[in-house]
Amino acid sequence: MAGVKITWLGHSAFLFEAEKKLLIDPFISGNPLAPCSPEELNPDIIAVTHGHRDHLGDTIEIGKRTGCRIISIHEVANYIKSKGVFAEGMGKGGTVNVEGIKLTMTEALHSSSIDASGFSFDGGSPAGFIILINGHSIYHAGDTGVFGDMQLIGELYEPELALLPIGDKFTMGIKEATKAVELIQPKIVIPMHYNTFDVIKQDPEEFKRAVEAKIDTKIVIMKPGESIKL
Repeated sequence: MAGVKITWLGHSAFLFEAEKKLLIDPFISGNPLAPCSPEELNPDIIAVTHGHRDHLGDTIEIGKRTGCRIISIHEVANYIKSKGVFAEGMGKGGTVNVEGIKLTMTEALHSSSIDASGFSFDGGSPAGFIILINGHSIYHAGDTGVFGDMQLIGELYEPELALLPIGDKFTMGIKEATKAVELIQPKIVIPMHYNTFDVIKQDPEEFKRAVEAKIDTKIVIMKPGESIKL
């Protein structure tokens, strides 16, 4: 398998770099932890898990500037298109092949109103993604609570790496995310969606201890702007 470079941009935003660049949930403007500006990002593809402002983020602005392909659930894609930017809608359980990167849309337990629309557009429902890139399977869970079919996601797609929210209140907290790791059984987990704001303040070291006491999964705690390679 060829390599893939993964950079955390704070909150739930990640950049995956191989032959092509995939950006997911690019909440950069207004993100106090963002290590870069939207103008520094030049992806080939953007994937959006749901319509909340801290996930849709700078998608439209980056899309207008770069002409990149944008993938999201159908209703969010309709909103993006209403802003003069082309987006491709898809549904849960479906897979698209975009520039050689396969994206499979998964379930997520959350909500998906499009804040930026003034709630005049239906945000559809929230999602996660299985990303197959250079032979590596990566699960970005989006904003979600824990659910039993995470075990099915693990069995079907065998993700090597899972990106899981731990911030609590709006998503899983540490207890629930630890159970999610048990269900998915990935080799590596990177916690996300925490410490961006006080309301989702969490100690990732506590999450690391909780997981590694129960299961042979490596927890990688990153700082915004840091990268790992698979």
